Amino acid sequence: MLKFLSRVRIEFNALDPRTASCLEFLAQCNARKAKESNPSCAVQVKRRTDDEPPKITVTFVNGVEEVFDATATPAQDIRNMILEKGQSLETEQMFRDAGEPWPVVIPAEELHQPAPGTKVRKGFTFL
Repeated sequence: MLKFLSRVRIEFNALDPRTASCLEFLAQCNARKAKESNPSCAVQVKRRTDDEPPKITVTFVNGVEEVFDATATPAQDIRNMILEKGQSLETEQMFRDAGEPWPVVIPAEELHQPAPGTKVRKGFTFL
């Protein structure tokens, strides 16, 4: 998960009962496998003393920053979103490395073309 991030900032009040998502996400960030995927990703924890709701801010390797309200978003959902966006970043990079423009623009006439037929083998019986 950290492979796609350059920075993670987790802010919460330790006495706030809404911190479960922050603590779970912090545990995922501190896991050996996550750290090994990107040792240069900075994981910062800010322990607050006010009533501000817990939040998680992630910065992707391309500089895009996203802030999550950790009271309403489970840690697993945040992790899944990071992985999805990371795969999109990898796809974009593959196209750029191949010298192809990004984003890929598919002409409208190609979108409405019928799909080619599928070959059907005769003589086979499925049980």
